[in-house]
Amino acid sequence: MTIRVLLADDQALLRATFRILIDSCDDLEVVAEAADGAEAIELTRTHQPDVVVMDIRMPGTDGLTATAAICADPELAATHVLILTTFEIDEYVARAVRAGAGGFLGKDVSTDELLAGIRTVASGDALLSPVATRALISRFLVSPDPEAHLAPPEQLSALTTREREVMALAAHGKSNQDIAEELFVSHLTIRTHIQRAMMKLSARDRAQLVVIAYQSGLVKPAPPQA
Repeated sequence: MTIRVLLADDQALLRATFRILIDSCDDLEVVAEAADGAEAIELTRTHQPDVVVMDIRMPGTDGLTATAAICADPELAATHVLILTTFEIDEYVARAVRAGAGGFLGKDVSTDELLAGIRTVASGDALLSPVATRALISRFLVSPDPEAHLAPPEQLSALTTREREVMALAAHGKSNQDIAEELFVSHLTIRTHIQRAMMKLSARDRAQLVVIAYQSGLVKPAPPQA
């Protein structure tokens, strides 16, 4: 099945380069290009791509605002956002995840990393390394966010014991394969638990599930090292 991609970046040359790279893959296809956040929102509603590759700093409506609008639209629930930016600032990462983005990459990534990132986000998995996840949560996501519409702690009661266990391990930055090896089950079983937890907690993707795990108190951040 072909993954449909929308490119949102104010630099036409970069969009053209990304289009060539993406269209060279049999399983990927660029369906539209946007030069700013407002156009990205409009074209996403028109084309309903699987993934929006979104820059942050664009004229007018920026990428984070556009991401929040796309992720808040119930008609675009199947669309995932991958932030691709020159500005790899921790606060931007936190705001992107809070807005609903499924991944965050710098523009210095390799071609293979970009293409793999698009596929990862399209599948609903978060594109955050274990180290980045722990740093992100510890620094920005444990404090209450009045703009975040996340599941309250009592909704965790809807999860099974195993689903809470898997969710907690994911919040520690472990991959599905890592969790499967630790719990002596298959990778597909872990994926099923993650998907069920996301559905019960109305989480768009794994990144938001991690946020819920910390903000609900299911997982406590590790104390900073001296």
